Amino acid sequence: MAAALRDVGQVREVNQDHVFAMTATVPREGSDMLLGLFVVADGMGGHDGGEVASQKAVATAVRHVLAELLAPALDGDVGVAIRPLLVAALQDANRAVWDHARMHGSDMGTTCTMALLLGRSLHVAHVGDSRAYLLRSGEIRQLTDDHSAVGRLIELGQLDPQEAREHPLRSHLFRTIGQQPDVAVDLTSSMLGDATHLLLASDGLWSLVEEDAMRAVITTASSPQTAVEELVARANAAGGDDNISAIVVQLPS
Repeated sequence: MAAALRDVGQVREVNQDHVFAMTATVPREGSDMLLGLFVVADGMGGHDGGEVASQKAVATAVRHVLAELLAPALDGDVGVAIRPLLVAALQDANRAVWDHARMHGSDMGTTCTMALLLGRSLHVAHVGDSRAYLLRSGEIRQLTDDHSAVGRLIELGQLDPQEAREHPLRSHLFRTIGQQPDVAVDLTSSMLGDATHLLLASDGLWSLVEEDAMRAVITTASSPQTAVEELVARANAAGGDDNISAIVVQLPS
């Protein structure tokens, strides 16, 4: 089961986040396979540029995966190389946003974090600072690294993650979708093992709700829908100074 929710928050007038969540059963000889595709994109840029950028990135990336993976899988062909596929999907999204921005004279851009669940394997492709988390054995683990000045300081051991929430450079991204004609895509793959939940979140959520609080909400909620509603409510209660997006996936046991 999965649920997605985006909210404008308490301060912004326009919601520049976009989300996508889909689960499907892919027919295979012997036993069918679960496929899940989940995306969070957090747009940036004036004059509705961020809203357009995030929508275009999600649409382009999802269309690429559906065409290159799901369509062949329906014919029984699941032999596509997953990792290059996801990288290509986000690079296609980057080119689509870049071309649109050049055409309209805009400085638009967006983050984009895409998670593909295929059977018992999880693949996450990522640009920006929208995050993916995996919950296992009562603990929450961040799967993505923020492409921000603060994220780099944390990676180098020069800044504590808790201090990052109040750092003046916390919103300064050095890598996003649509800001350059080409983009490097981070990719991580893992087996689910005994993991129970997957969370995708824009910074409007993770910057206002502590990881332990997110974990507690997700592990005690009666359903993914209840979980995303509570997560968004907590971010709004903490100030809601940005758009808020969350996708919660209850993983198969």
